[in-house]
Amino acid sequence: MFVELPKVAVLLAAYNGMQWIEEQVASILAQSDVDVTVFISIDPSADGTESWCAKLAANEPNVIVLPFAGKFGGAARNFFRLVRDVDFDGFDFVAFSDQDDIWHKNKLQRAVSQLERHCADAYSSNVTAFWLDGKTQLLDKAQPQVAWDFLFEAAGPGCTYVLSKRLAEPLKVLMLDRWAALQGVSLHDWFFYAYARSHGYKWYIDSVPSMDYRQHGGNQVGANTGVRALVSRYKTINNGWWFGQVRLIAQLLGREVDPFVKSWLSLGRLQLFRLSMSFWRCRRRVRDKMLFLFVCWILMLTGKKV
Repeated sequence: MFVELPKVAVLLAAYNGMQWIEEQVASILAQSDVDVTVFISIDPSADGTESWCAKLAANEPNVIVLPFAGKFGGAARNFFRLVRDVDFDGFDFVAFSDQDDIWHKNKLQRAVSQLERHCADAYSSNVTAFWLDGKTQLLDKAQPQVAWDFLFEAAGPGCTYVLSKRLAEPLKVLMLDRWAALQGVSLHDWFFYAYARSHGYKWYIDSVPSMDYRQHGGNQVGANTGVRALVSRYKTINNGWWFGQVRLIAQLLGREVDPFVKSWLSLGRLQLFRLSMSFWRCRRRVRDKMLFLFVCWILMLTGKKV
């Protein structure tokens, strides 16, 4: 009996990826029990990434390289371009891929099955980080979602995201409508999660790792592990970048009129105090909740301009 497999569009953003991209693409094309088409968008590279991808696409019908579209200067803008330019007609799901990881063979099949099981429109999962020296570590992102976490963090690594077509299409419409302002968003995975949750779509975070998440010097955003990573995250909050992204995402999604968001959006001392009182509803992980509370109070007491 013939059973039609779920059709998944995998959006892969590449830049100087020759060291790892072959292994990444091979793990995508080897996915079990799904029908995969890989769309690759390449930020102009100097290591032969374009020519390798062109040769692959010429010999592999399920790989499509998008036309040159200029310099993106970061993964987020490259992924935004992929969502904008890939036609989702004929696909059931949309997934996102980095260029340097290794997907488990059942990554997409499990995502599809969990979306169906939990009646959800978006999926992400834990990952297993691995380093060149052989070290591995589970990155646990599957803490229970809270009321406002989507305005303050992503659902985990964007390379684990799988969206239903029902979610992906209106997401694209909003992106196109606010394209210029969207270019200020630095983390595509944060924005996609915020859009889904703020528009009432159910998001399922799987505790089972779906891929091996490669860590190396070229990671734009790597594993958030150890004291050094915690200090790095604190600096992005303290220097205003993080709160700037929070405010921009809230405005792009039209949430600035929400009473909760209005109560702190200007981020003055009184507003930071109000926000600090909601710290338990703004991040998922207990450690991150406490850091959030700490930073709000430091900024409030020092009077630092956010």
